[in-house]
Amino acid sequence: MTLGSSAVPAGVPVSLDSIAEAVAQRFKAERRVLSFDEYLALFDENPVASSRDASRYLRDCFLHYGSRRVERPWGEATRWNLFDLPWEKPEDGTRPRGALVGQEEVQEELFRAVSNYAREGKPTRFVFMHGPNGSAKSTTVACLFAALEHYTTKPEGALYCFSFVFPTTKTIRGALGFGSEGGTRDAPPKSFAHLPDEALDAKIPIEPRDHPLFLLPLEERRRYLESRWSKLPAGTEPPPRWLLEGQLSHKAQQIVQALLASHDGNFREVLRHVRVERYFLSRRYRVGAITVGPQMHVDAGERQLTADRSLANLPASLQAISMYEARGELVDAAGGLLEFSDLLKRPLDAFKYLQLTVETGEVTLSQQNVQLNCVMVASANELHLDAFREHPEYASFRGRLEPVRVPYLISHAQERELYETLVVPQTRVPAAPHAAEMAAVFAVLTRMRKPAAEHFVGPVGAIVASLSAIEKAELYASGTAPERLSPDERKILRGAIGDLVRESYAFPVYEGRVGASPREMRVVLLDAAQSAKGFLSPLAVLEAIEQLCQRKSDFEWLNQETLPGLYHDVKAFRSYLLERLYAAWSAEFDAASGLVDEKQYGDLFERYVQHVSVWVKGERLFDRVTRQEVDPDEKLMKEVEGLLGAKGDAKDARQGLISAIAAWSIDHPGQKVDAAHVFPHMLKTIRDAVFAQRRAAIGQLLRDVTHVLHGVEGSVDPVRRDECEAVIARLRERFGYLRPAAEEMCANLLRKRFPDIVT
Repeated sequence: MTLGSSAVPAGVPVSLDSIAEAVAQRFKAERRVLSFDEYLALFDENPVASSRDASRYLRDCFLHYGSRRVERPWGEATRWNLFDLPWEKPEDGTRPRGALVGQEEVQEELFRAVSNYAREGKPTRFVFMHGPNGSAKSTTVACLFAALEHYTTKPEGALYCFSFVFPTTKTIRGALGFGSEGGTRDAPPKSFAHLPDEALDAKIPIEPRDHPLFLLPLEERRRYLESRWSKLPAGTEPPPRWLLEGQLSHKAQQIVQALLASHDGNFREVLRHVRVERYFLSRRYRVGAITVGPQMHVDAGERQLTADRSLANLPASLQAISMYEARGELVDAAGGLLEFSDLLKRPLDAFKYLQLTVETGEVTLSQQNVQLNCVMVASANELHLDAFREHPEYASFRGRLEPVRVPYLISHAQERELYETLVVPQTRVPAAPHAAEMAAVFAVLTRMRKPAAEHFVGPVGAIVASLSAIEKAELYASGTAPERLSPDERKILRGAIGDLVRESYAFPVYEGRVGASPREMRVVLLDAAQSAKGFLSPLAVLEAIEQLCQRKSDFEWLNQETLPGLYHDVKAFRSYLLERLYAAWSAEFDAASGLVDEKQYGDLFERYVQHVSVWVKGERLFDRVTRQEVDPDEKLMKEVEGLLGAKGDAKDARQGLISAIAAWSIDHPGQKVDAAHVFPHMLKTIRDAVFAQRRAAIGQLLRDVTHVLHGVEGSVDPVRRDECEAVIARLRERFGYLRPAAEEMCANLLRKRFPDIVT
């Protein structure tokens, strides 16, 4: 547990005294140390929150940070905010480095499993996350750990355990009440909980972090809880089974029984020795947030406590007891989350005990049974899981697993965000636009699985079967259907994206299982950052990808059979990425050139849609200038249709446009039709046509900008140089190109697109 943020008011000079005072105030405000009576009063304030077991606590952690609905091309999904680490969000609004990108379905499955545990009263299975290496299994659990750590610092996330304290004879005169009838007491305190350490002879912690109410005998505890719940509104969630049925751990029970015997059954005297303490979940300090690696030893153990010389001052009645201290990962995880990382890398005998442990909620040690209060999460890669399924013991384990599949991302937009968040900042060099995009698109293309028509009903089967890997990746990233399809076919395809995503869920080799891992692409980006360019260049990324593709003996995805539609064709992917890069460069330079007002072709298309809509209905337009009704402008419509390259009967094309608008309006009731959003491919076609008419001017400007960036003296007159500098400034402001990156872009674009004017 850290000291937390400073409570020193702004503007007050920071000194050691002010820091110490702030820490002391926060310590008292957080009610870190309580007597048992004080804890009961705290419990009565909010019995539901104070009675939670680990599964309810984790569920409430999800609910505390909330969720939101996010739009994906395959439909709406629930995203739980804790996976965005909102408490760590940088001031610039970027995503925190440890946040989980995408994987909303995994988040939903985790919340479903935890909610079921809460309803059942205890975790009866452990969450089993499986997927290929590098698919964010560890990142997902790390987000849960981070959320629990933050939530536990909040008042609504407070957790309490207890220990036993024993004062010195100097502090409390007499024999401390351990069977002594003689001696005097100078107004002994009602509780020893708040005595300072120097006034104590010994303190005995309870490692499994038993709930303080476990000190109440079982029957009396149940009646106490019933009385508290009777005052709560109808429908309030009942106490968890852990609190209704749980009992003190072995050491705590021994101490209570010894104290009862010493005090002739006076339970009040026993509670005087109880110190209730707030604890904070922490992965660093191994408190309720534990990761178990694939080691060989058992995850819990014990040692004899009374052999410890530091406890020699315990009362005689306790020194006569052989007490054992439980320890190990299973004990340290009490109250929180326990992760078994790469579980199946361990021999089966090393984790076979989990079958009984998960079912009973206890782990058996040599001297005691330790009751567990934690949610267990395990992870494994698919290769180990495939082998485990063939093992005779798998059938008995299956009923104790809550499987959650964690595939690679299949949207290159999300994959790019992943690299820009986690990898690009580690390169320590400026990143040019499209550098992370090249790596992301390549990785996702290697993960695409060829769809089969027979898995779909109706005409959609033939449509999806015709998709290439590149078209499928674009469909997943933005919902953009191929332009080669008819308007009706595009509509059918967009409506079937969800079915397409789920097509391979039932197959062992599902989409997102095989392909380039983010870990491999991380190395690609780091290698590219070491080029002599001095920045992370998209061309350098493509070179590093090409080198990666030479290592066929290292990676399964490089040895997949190439299928029609460019599936698994890494050579074709690299060619496509280069063309994609040049297309993006060309579009960005056109936009930065200033030769055409971008709003011009957008307005032109909006006017076209307006005129076509009226033309199809056989109506007239109201002219705001003449204040009269006029016929739709046939010349305007033909001009735009020429830019669109429309062929065949204009009537059919116009009817198709209006049908597409009507279909969009049905799917988006109450929303204003945005032609640029509904028909982005048409707007792009118009834009390309408009700039194609200015090819010569674009080429000359590109040549002059390249000369200015290269510092070629005398090649550009002063007026033209100012125009070029304005273009360079727009490239930087609008698209993020620093001068070296702009120089690379312009020089390569000039050679590729305008070889006839290179001088």
